[in-house]
Amino acid sequence: MKRFFSLLLFCLLAYGISVGVAQAQDKTFKNSSGMEFVLIPAGKFTRSWTVRNDFGENVQHQQVVTISKPFYLGKYEVTQEQWHAVMGDNPSVFKGRSKPVEWVSWGDVRSFIKNLNQKEGGNKYRLPTEAEWEHAARAGSDTAFFFGDDPAALDDYAWVAKNSLSTTHPVGEKKPNPWGLYDIYGNVREWVFDLAGEYQTEAATDPTGPASGFKRLSRGGSYNFNNAAEHCASSRRDISPSGYRSKAIGFRLAFSPEN
Repeated sequence: MKRFFSLLLFCLLAYGISVGVAQAQDKTFKNSSGMEFVLIPAGKFTRSWTVRNDFGENVQHQQVVTISKPFYLGKYEVTQEQWHAVMGDNPSVFKGRSKPVEWVSWGDVRSFIKNLNQKEGGNKYRLPTEAEWEHAARAGSDTAFFFGDDPAALDDYAWVAKNSLSTTHPVGEKKPNPWGLYDIYGNVREWVFDLAGEYQTEAATDPTGPASGFKRLSRGGSYNFNNAAEHCASSRRDISPSGYRSKAIGFRLAFSPEN
């Protein structure tokens, strides 16, 4: 009997170790197209923005946003090599296999996602919502950047005007944020799912932006912004028509296994 319980205990411990290893592995994964993803936990963050009132005064507004479910987000911006593997072409201005794909409109990205979902099977790949993107970029911080309020440290984490030599760079050459995301600031701005619209002050759970409109949002700043302190802040939004293309705009993908 003693031997039986010893064997049972050994099996339980082995099972616990294997489950722990599996859970650790589940925090990252790579698909058949070579795209790597990291698990972003559920959580909350506070949006802050300034509105000028009728008296010409700047009034600060805030909104508490909840991301109710964990999701996966691309460890890197989608590269030109990955785009070519799915679409068969490379529209980018700054050519380089490991550089982020750019010169793609929001609609172009949707076509890429459709083709990727067909290739991988299912309907699991998508653009992150604006709220998901900011939650992931902040990585639990409430400061202007995930590393604090001093933009001087941007040089360690982002390709911006002062260090980029006016071009994009291969993904992953700078330091990641605390949740393992590279180039979340700088290099190229990143399309998100949402249409452009005004924020609300009421608390929101998993917001997806307005239901109609023709302009979309991109986040994160890029290699060519001189005022990087403003344009790379976690809260910064940039607005463009859905059909707009720029050598400073690319994207990173979200992945939801349950979709």
